[in-house]
Amino acid sequence: MRWEELTGDEFPQAVATAQGVCLLPLSCIERHAHHLPLGTDMYIGREICRRAVAIEPAIIFPDFIFTQILEARHCAGTIAIDADLIVRLMDNVCREIAHNGLKKIILVNAHGGNENLIHFFLQIQLESPRDYVVYVAQPRLQPDDEAAMQKQWVSSVDGHAGEVETSAIMVICPDLVHPDQLRSDGEGMPLERMKALRDAGISTGTWWYADHPTHYRGDGSVATAEKGERWLTALAKVLAQAIRLIKDDTVTPQLQAEFFAASQKPIE
Repeated sequence: MRWEELTGDEFPQAVATAQGVCLLPLSCIERHAHHLPLGTDMYIGREICRRAVAIEPAIIFPDFIFTQILEARHCAGTIAIDADLIVRLMDNVCREIAHNGLKKIILVNAHGGNENLIHFFLQIQLESPRDYVVYVAQPRLQPDDEAAMQKQWVSSVDGHAGEVETSAIMVICPDLVHPDQLRSDGEGMPLERMKALRDAGISTGTWWYADHPTHYRGDGSVATAEKGERWLTALAKVLAQAIRLIKDDTVTPQLQAEFFAASQKPIE
């Protein structure tokens, strides 16, 4: 059930059917090499959520593209929002979701650049009392599916507009894939301009730019729709299982209420 497709009259029943669970797909608008659309992460996040709720009902919030992508500000078409505004907007959206009766909110992240953001956002949920719970769902593939994925991928380097994402977009919106724009000059391989620092466990804000200034990591030429279909199906399956677990979760809401009560008068 997509939030924006429901009528106002249908919404209360949809909340009941979803058992108060809402998926918040997080993505961004950024360059994906020469051959994939700017909205690649958005399309993938939306599709995984769509497939998951077909298995285990939940409401999907409209595409949330205003997340962390400052490292792509030099690329045309990027939408990079101020960091403090991202956090405030996410918090405001979660409050509005809860205001509409959905008290369990699942962040489904489709953009690697959000990894630190989403876990920081989880922690700041403890800043003040609230009557809803935010979860981050990053479930591992089932062993059989994990083995199948490892077998089907042939790229030794991947991660951005490479074999995986190109395969997925070939399934979701094949008309937006431009294989004729793929290059064979190794552009998707890391430049390793910060290798000495990285090897020593040192990083900076330009770590991604140092390796991938054109926002391409991997080899999209070996992608196929068949690989993408298997990957999307496997991800949707484990996300659906996570939704079920979260629906059944009574411990976290209780612990959160207990924590907020205790934080009003810290134990000495």
